Amino acid sequence: MTKIRTRMGDGWTIEIDEIDLKQDLEDGTRDAADKGGIDPLSQNELDYLNDICCSGSKMSGVQSGREVVLSYDGPSFEIRRLGILANRQTALQIYERCFGADTLEFSHIDYSYKQVKPIVHEELPLFEQLQSLTIAPLFYGAMPNLGLYTRPDGPVANPSELLPLGKIQAAQQAYEEAIEMSVNDIVYVASQFYEAGCDGINIDTVGAAGDPDFKAALVATEKLKQKYPGLNIEIGMAGEFVLGMHGELTHDGQLLAGLYPHQQVKLVEAAGGHIFGAVVNTQTNKSFPWNLARSVTFSKACTAAADIAVHGNMGMGVGALPVCETQPAETVSMASKAMVEIARLDGL
Repeated sequence: MTKIRTRMGDGWTIEIDEIDLKQDLEDGTRDAADKGGIDPLSQNELDYLNDICCSGSKMSGVQSGREVVLSYDGPSFEIRRLGILANRQTALQIYERCFGADTLEFSHIDYSYKQVKPIVHEELPLFEQLQSLTIAPLFYGAMPNLGLYTRPDGPVANPSELLPLGKIQAAQQAYEEAIEMSVNDIVYVASQFYEAGCDGINIDTVGAAGDPDFKAALVATEKLKQKYPGLNIEIGMAGEFVLGMHGELTHDGQLLAGLYPHQQVKLVEAAGGHIFGAVVNTQTNKSFPWNLARSVTFSKACTAAADIAVHGNMGMGVGALPVCETQPAETVSMASKAMVEIARLDGL
């Protein structure tokens, strides 16, 4: 029986029988359907995924005419991981002129709105200079990062210390205080960059601190849209499932804890977001085909529910891609092809 070369979720290369690969695809889509309460992939879609995984190609691509827009988070400093010693302005010029980036994002190495706020006056001149050096739409991005508002880094009591003591209400109150502070910081920083001429704001890694983090992003988006109706806002998630760290937070009558991408996107849409960065987490002890079928299933349900653009998060540990620093070319291109042609994503 023919052996298919593929990978595990941690990037390790393996060979499996074609019958086992098909079983992994079926198990992956069933897992997503069961957890998310959504439809699994059809047999035709599973067959197409099987063809992609069995192609043996080092690089796969979408059919001509089905290309999508690419957006990025933190490219101005991520390029240094490749050993390219470039400042942030030069890095984004490389992304645009060498890599052909569709959009650009300027950001600080400490990717958090709280940390950017006191130095925003130093960021703005660099950002304004970059606008004259580039052509592609230029975003500013950072994350809510509610952990920075709790002790010892911030003024709010630390829920991680309160919860083990059984102080549930005190922990919830601490989260609510952190939400208010985070919203103020996001709105302040985003306002400064909008007035400096940015093409959009990226509120990224949303939900890293669970439902309070998601709440902060939604409220900040609403406030920004009221203040600047023309502002384009992208919200990228931290994980596929909103953790109930507070447990009782709601938004527009919807309990936030426990939401999957197809439910998250409706709240982002209602808040005024224009682009939603859907996340599906990779499981390291499962094969790439299993993770791919699962990611495509969740993403397809998300795009079906959305009336705004959905850009799937495709990187280390998300979007079916392995949990490793340097991504294998074959898994990146296979997953991208499947996400565009089956899940119908608007961008990556």
